[in-house]
Amino acid sequence: MKVLIAYATKHGSVEKCAKMLKQKINGEVNLVDLKQVKDVNVNAYDKVIIGGSIYAGTIQKEVTAFCTENSEQLKQKQIGLFITCMNESSGDMQLSKVFPQELLDIAVAKVACGGEYNFKDMNFMEKMIIKMVTKAQTKDQPNIKSVDTKENISNLSEANINQLAQAMSKA
Repeated sequence: MKVLIAYATKHGSVEKCAKMLKQKINGEVNLVDLKQVKDVNVNAYDKVIIGGSIYAGTIQKEVTAFCTENSEQLKQKQIGLFITCMNESSGDMQLSKVFPQELLDIAVAKVACGGEYNFKDMNFMEKMIIKMVTKAQTKDQPNIKSVDTKENISNLSEANINQLAQAMSKA
């Protein structure tokens, strides 16, 4: 069984999830960073997992282009979909908004894997936006703390990554 994990990442959290998935899935598993590789032969794989990260409600344009350009081939495969995003409560909704409905309908598994703030990789503007968003959330949700942009924050869910790996292995 050959499995493709095609992904795009901005600050590395999607790549981290993709590498974790690779370790948990049986068979020959190839990772493809869609920002670096433009031409992927989807037909060479039995199963395809597609992942990206959510920023301001959208996924990377490379992920959208991959899904669009390979739509017909993907419909013939067993597919899994995943995203990373920091807002856990809206993860499923975000996932439903960023992938084409035709892929959502046939996906073996769809998971939101949590997210990370890797502040050392962010520019000044990104850090300020994160601070403003979390500050606004603290007013409505006292369990959310304002962030210190000097320390990275991770809430990646290994349980959700395991769920995706198990579903794809059984499919």
